[in-house]
Order: sequence, then C-alpha cells, then structure tokens
Amino acid sequence: MSIVVTGATGHFGRLAIEALLRRGVPAGQIVAVGRSVEKIKDLADRGVVVRHASYDDPESLRAAFAGADKLLFVSGSEVGKRTAQHRNVVAAAKDAGISKIVYTSLPHAETSRMILAAEHLATEQALTESGIPSVFLRNSWYLENYNIQGAVEHGFHGAAGDGKISIATRADLAEAAAAAIAADGIDQQVYELGGEGVTLSELADEVSRQSGREVTYTDLSPEKYAEFLVGVGLPEQFAAVLADSDKNAAEGSLYTGTEDLEKLLGRPVTPLADAVRAALA
Repeated sequence: MSIVVTGATGHFGRLAIEALLRRGVPAGQIVAVGRSVEKIKDLADRGVVVRHASYDDPESLRAAFAGADKLLFVSGSEVGKRTAQHRNVVAAAKDAGISKIVYTSLPHAETSRMILAAEHLATEQALTESGIPSVFLRNSWYLENYNIQGAVEHGFHGAAGDGKISIATRADLAEAAAAAIAADGIDQQVYELGGEGVTLSELADEVSRQSGREVTYTDLSPEKYAEFLVGVGLPEQFAAVLADSDKNAAEGSLYTGTEDLEKLLGRPVTPLADAVRAALA
C-alpha cells in the first residue's frame, strides 16, 4: 500500500504526513507531492518518497501518482483556479488507478453560499463522477487563520457577527485526514469537521483571559471589512472572498459541531483554550 499526499510542501500536507508516520505507516509507503520540494528534503532524508508536481501540470501529476494506491488530496490555495486544477488531479488519479481518495473540502459544500464553496462542490462532483471511492473532509476554519498574537495588540476585526465558527487546530484536521486515508474501511463519505463553536467575540475573550490584555472584536459590515482588509494590504479580490466568508459565517456556514472530527481522531478535539495558549506561547 502506498499513500500519495498532495500539497506536502504546505503546512497541512506536512502535518498530515507527520501524522501518517506516527500512525506507523512506513516512510517508504508515503509519497509527498508538491511544487517546492526543497522544503521537504528532511522528509526524503527520513525515507519518504518525494516527487515534484503541480496542479497545473497533468503530466507531472500522472508521474507523481504512478504506482500509488491511495490519495490524500489537499485542496489547492489559488482561489479561482481550483476547479480546473482539481480536475487535473482527479483525471491523473483515475489514470493512475488510485483506489481511494480523501479530499479536503469546505463545510456544507452542497448548500453553502460562500464564494469559496463553488470550487469545492465542483471538485466533490468531479470525484463522484470519476467513480473512484472518495471521502470528503469538509474542514472548518483553522485557528491559524487568525493572528492570535497580533490580536493582543490590535484586536480582531471581521464581519461574522454572532455566528458560531467551529474553529479547530490545523494539526487536528491534518491528523483526521491521516486517519481517513490510512483506514481500510470508513463508514461515511462526508465528514463535517470542526472544533469548538465560538463567536469571534468569544475568541477575543479567550485571548484576553490568557494574555492578561483586553482584546476586542470589532464587527463590521462585509463591505467595511473588505475595505479594512484592503487597507492592511490584502488584494481586493482576496479581501472580498474573506469578507464573504465572514458574512456567511454569521449565518452558520462554518459551524459543524465536533462529532465527526472526534470520530476520526478517536479522541476529543483540542480544547480552544489549549490551542490559544499554544498560539500565544
């Protein structure tokens, strides 16, 4: 059995590979695939097979997937390009005879009105149409999406209102992905994955409690939040996507509960207080 992990040069893919190694998967049965493979030379030194590939290059994907049994398909990061890129991945997996795919998606992808949902839903549909047995891990927001240390000085800003967001650590979600791809059998096709559900005001309160500083959450309209993000240096298109995500989070689009994540982890999710403490350290 060999397992390909795409996005291995990014934070999530790297954590998933480390989780597979901890689960006892032999290093030689893990294929780490990414664009900047110089970042994972240490994995190669530990026996992991490292291969270069790009989601924009179908031939490189076919070469990277050759001989593999399973694919942990970490979604791309280039919003607006992912539908075409992900179809390249699905086609290469089919050509390579991959027998199982686990894909990192977005909460409630089939009903979400978030701009980000469209590409994830298109990918889920492409996987279903491929006929390859697939599992969709619909990951809510990482704690790492928020600048916890920066918030001590500047507070949080957003447009999520009183919406509960199921914030989880990236490590928990990567460990769940490793568990899903390593399993021989799995009882669900769709997992809605997230940690403790909190509002951004509650997140600010937790950072205040642990830092000993007053940390505020400033709630803005989506339009004002997009303007704020552009003001701190984000491109307009990306700022609009983030503001749209918060707008939909206010309506519950990023709330999942913890049940599915705990099922894959085989333990409780990392408490938000512990995650914040680690982020502040």
